[in-house]
Amino acid sequence: MKILGLIMVLFSTFGGLLIAMGFDVPKFSKLMSLMAKAAPGEFLIIMGCAASAFVVANSPTTIKTTMQYFKSVTQPSAHNKQDYMDLLAMLYTLFKLARTKGWLALETHIEQPESSTLFQQFPSFHKNHHAVTFLCDYLRIISLGNENPFEIEALMDEEIETISHHEHHPGHALQTMADGIPALGIVAAVLGVIKTMSSINEPPEILGKMIGGALVGTFLGVWLGYTFVAPIAGAMTGRADSEVMYYKAIKVGIIAFLNGAAPQVAVEFSRKFLPHDVQPNFLELEDHLNELPSPTA
Repeated sequence: MKILGLIMVLFSTFGGLLIAMGFDVPKFSKLMSLMAKAAPGEFLIIMGCAASAFVVANSPTTIKTTMQYFKSVTQPSAHNKQDYMDLLAMLYTLFKLARTKGWLALETHIEQPESSTLFQQFPSFHKNHHAVTFLCDYLRIISLGNENPFEIEALMDEEIETISHHEHHPGHALQTMADGIPALGIVAAVLGVIKTMSSINEPPEILGKMIGGALVGTFLGVWLGYTFVAPIAGAMTGRADSEVMYYKAIKVGIIAFLNGAAPQVAVEFSRKFLPHDVQPNFLELEDHLNELPSPTA
């Protein structure tokens, strides 16, 4: 859908321009030829300066993460409904094992999660290294004797806030870049005007083309900033929200279980917390949980 939206931007811009020119195809072609001639230089000034400023302002880690987050255009959500089904089933299995055999029964799983047969039953969770580490760290604290839900929740909230800051930084960084691109379009236009003024003795027809080429910079700056870069930054922020939601679902389940909820009730707390587009309904989850094998230490 997001790619379709970007295509619609192109159609709306140039289709609207053609309509505004009264469907005068020769004039439209002439105008597009002028824009095509000026656009490469103007684009290099605008996006080159914007990208350079982005590199100066951000750490190598943020730059790398931002590049990875461009997949938000085609994959707007970090986790789908099946991923959450796996997560909820995994939490249920853990809670059931802890309830029947005690927290120490989880020791082999949380100390070596990469080889845990329990985690391997839920591949979408098992391959999420950061989420596995997040869960195992708290299970380790609990198994060592700290079962105070208020202390665990406070620590989880602090870590989730740190995770949220990390995941949202690419979107914020790109949005800052988007905010500056229209101004860089003015820079490109001013450079074009300077070039025009150096040829002030040229005939009006030539000067008109030169001024028109300079104004392409203003157009590109505003157009690229508001219709391409800023929406992509928004898509990155949306994907970051969905990434953080995964950790929050883990937190809600653990805290509910520490507060005395039965395994299935604790998992229900996590399910109800999820957004509707990825939330399995009660019967779907119940059927899935009933199909799970009995947990083993």
